Amino acid sequence: MIHGLTTASSALLDRLSRTIQQHPKRITAAIAALLLTGGGGAFAVASLAPDAADLPVRMVSYPVESLAENLVLGQLEAPGFSLYRSEQVRSSDTPESLLQRLGVADPAAAAFLRSDSPVRQNVLGRTGRFVSAETTDDHRLVRLTVRWVPDDSGNFRRLIVERTGDKFATRIETAKMTTSSRLSGGIIHSSLFAATDAANIPDAVAVQVAELFSGNIDFRRALRKGDRFSVVYETLEADGEPLSSGRVLSAEFVNNGKAHEAVWFQEPGATKGAYYTLAGESMRRAYLTSPVEFSRVSSGFSMRMHPILKTWRAHLGTDFAAPTGTAVRTVGDGTVEFAGVQNGYGNVVFVKHRNQHVTVYAHLSRIDVRQGQTIEQGQTLGAVGSTGWATGPHLHFEFRVNGQHQDPMTIVAQSDAAAPVSAAGRPAFDRLANNMRVQLSAAALIEQASAD
Repeated sequence: MIHGLTTASSALLDRLSRTIQQHPKRITAAIAALLLTGGGGAFAVASLAPDAADLPVRMVSYPVESLAENLVLGQLEAPGFSLYRSEQVRSSDTPESLLQRLGVADPAAAAFLRSDSPVRQNVLGRTGRFVSAETTDDHRLVRLTVRWVPDDSGNFRRLIVERTGDKFATRIETAKMTTSSRLSGGIIHSSLFAATDAANIPDAVAVQVAELFSGNIDFRRALRKGDRFSVVYETLEADGEPLSSGRVLSAEFVNNGKAHEAVWFQEPGATKGAYYTLAGESMRRAYLTSPVEFSRVSSGFSMRMHPILKTWRAHLGTDFAAPTGTAVRTVGDGTVEFAGVQNGYGNVVFVKHRNQHVTVYAHLSRIDVRQGQTIEQGQTLGAVGSTGWATGPHLHFEFRVNGQHQDPMTIVAQSDAAAPVSAAGRPAFDRLANNMRVQLSAAALIEQASAD
């Protein structure tokens, strides 16, 4: 009997196995339906829980202190802010006009500036001093700072007017200036000064550039439209604000397609430096091209109608138009041969140089040297004036060789240059020259970008 059941069971299992193999999808679907039916039962049991809407509800409240309690509404608005503005002092400034340009509307501050002695002495009536103001958002003065350079010590002065409550206080401080370098350049369209003005280059730098290349370029007659220049120069800064310009470190001037370059270098062990070409040749010559700093020249070496005698006669010199009091310098090393008054020359100085060369400086308003005194190239010997036969302030300059008048520009062009860079200083110079080539190239790119 048992054997028969076993045989039947085995046959049933074989048949079930063949059915699963023949109909796997149907068998899988049947098992899934069974499982879902069981899940539905479980869901039906879960749905017998209480409805959330029937559960009891209780309101709970707690008192919270207001952050605005006892405060004025205005105090809850955005906090105030400071305004900053900078200007330059004008000689005609009053406290009101200065503050107005700085965006300050504060009668109390104006009254203090008018009554404060340090402000009257160091700000009002001055020209060109840098002033900056910090104000509240309603334009009341918080702090006024004025900076200036008093001398050549490398320091600057800082005058501060500061508000504390409803009162103001003043103090003056001394601090060290920092030196940095700037790159710039320009293109000549009309004149050198017009080009430097357009590039925001200080006049003192423009004058140095003209002085540097005056032995190679006649800035009165040889400039061409399209000439270009690049310059690297020092700036002296106070609290990050540029107060003045310093020395030209390197420069390039392309005149009529020809490039002229210069770099400042101080030989190892030397007490002062000088300018050289990037090849190491000295740019210092025996004579300067002008007895005054670069300026407008009113007449050259030629025949002219004499302004007083009204007759045609040779003008045996060069007239440099400049304001009365402009410093006059000797163009070369020498000895004062005469210093005094002489006929139509008025106040005049004669300087004797080597090789029987003599220079003459006439119509001076004052004389700062004495006869027999030894003077060096560039040393001040007097000031521009209109003494003697002169219709207005200017310097009459002559160059004589063996007693004969010569064109000063010709003599300067023919004068010898000083010694080149020494062998000992050559490695340091080459490193500096390579660095300056890179900086001048960068300045030229700035110039080109500005032109575009």
